[in-house]
Amino acid sequence: MDKTAIGALKTAAGPNGWLEDPADTEPFLNDERDLYHGVSPLVLRPTSTEAVAAIVRICTGHGIGIVPQGGNTGYCGGATPGQSGDEIVLSLGRMNKIRDIDPLNYTITVEAGCILADIQRATDDADRLFPLSLAAEGTCQIGGNLSTNAGGTAVVRYGNTRDLVLGLEVVLPSGEIWNGLRRLRKDNTGYDLKHLFLGAEGTLGIVTAAVCKLFPKPRETCTVMIAVRDPLAATETLSQLRTASSDGVVSFEYMHRDCLDMVFKNIPDTSDPFEEPYEHYALVEMISGRKDGLLQSTVEDALGDAFETGAVLNAVVAASGQQAALLWRLRETIPESQKHHGGCIKHDVSVPVSSVPVFLERATAAAKHEIAGVHVVPFGHMGDGNIHFNLSQPGSEDRETFIARTEHIEEVIHDIAVDLDGSFSAEHGVGVLKRGELYRYKSDVELSLMRAVKDVFDPTGVMNRGKVI
Repeated sequence: MDKTAIGALKTAAGPNGWLEDPADTEPFLNDERDLYHGVSPLVLRPTSTEAVAAIVRICTGHGIGIVPQGGNTGYCGGATPGQSGDEIVLSLGRMNKIRDIDPLNYTITVEAGCILADIQRATDDADRLFPLSLAAEGTCQIGGNLSTNAGGTAVVRYGNTRDLVLGLEVVLPSGEIWNGLRRLRKDNTGYDLKHLFLGAEGTLGIVTAAVCKLFPKPRETCTVMIAVRDPLAATETLSQLRTASSDGVVSFEYMHRDCLDMVFKNIPDTSDPFEEPYEHYALVEMISGRKDGLLQSTVEDALGDAFETGAVLNAVVAASGQQAALLWRLRETIPESQKHHGGCIKHDVSVPVSSVPVFLERATAAAKHEIAGVHVVPFGHMGDGNIHFNLSQPGSEDRETFIARTEHIEEVIHDIAVDLDGSFSAEHGVGVLKRGELYRYKSDVELSLMRAVKDVFDPTGVMNRGKVI
């Protein structure tokens, strides 16, 4: 990389705005799952949109690739540079100001480097709710959430990240700044450009700020863990609860018994909330805008109907916030507990909610047919059709042999999901990891349109090379 260009980039990033010592840059060059390890001579950490624009202009002029990075918590290698050494990492972490909170308009304007948990706290202080919630919320940044269209546990009630955005500020590959920070819920003035950048994983431009929607803070919450007859009974119970509560279901998380057994074995201070084991469970969280004590009775009435039909076999209603947190800990520590069980092959798929039971049946049978003795570990956001269909290595295979099966078993599982009108990537994006799957399942028309959009926005190909398309 040209020394003159490096000097100009350092100047553009401003004081304390760059890292080049290998010990300092290393955390920015490796992905969360330790699957990808990149090379870059420079990590830039600007503090303003204007500085980002100046950096982009220099990179475009010298043909230097740009890898935008937020909290670096992604699962698909989308924020990791390649091995060529001709890219810089552009970290947005120092752009972390909350520019505005408008409680009456129910909006918050934030910079891309704001940590998600900090946004949640700021809106809570303003007696409002920002509902995006996921396991990495203590370290992930909103810019990365926007660029990957993050999902999380509240999608069934509030939608994905793209559903929570009213406006964006974006630095384009030309170095121009598009100020689309509109706080309007109605704006019928042509193409809605913001949707091009939401979920684009930094391949079309760099999101530097956003106007996000806020919601009324719940006045009453009910968290309940239910044991269900089977996955079909779970989807039927979800429908009953949504109807009974006027769509007050925020989360509906499915867990197979094998998931909980791993948690109880590997995570300290966890225990079974039921006196006897069941095969299928769901963790449900519901809310109400009124604090009148009626939410729990509504939930109990709906569950009573489900008991009578045999769909629900048992239930534990959290009596306090502490008990609710303990129930949520069982769900949230499943990925951590699986690390102690050897090699893991993960699938982040989605199907229509009504097709989840069929997917689980077909995918489980297929996995066990392909890999004798495999441990099937399915869990996730059944309320929006997103299942994390994970597989742990059998005792009869070593880790290397098992992991070598990844490509084949992914094709098998993804074929089942797509056959059910589903997706091979529900909330984790494409990045590098799933580019092959994109070409396998997208039509020629879709791929052609995606290439055309990329060529229009980034004709010189500097933005996040080798990612997505």
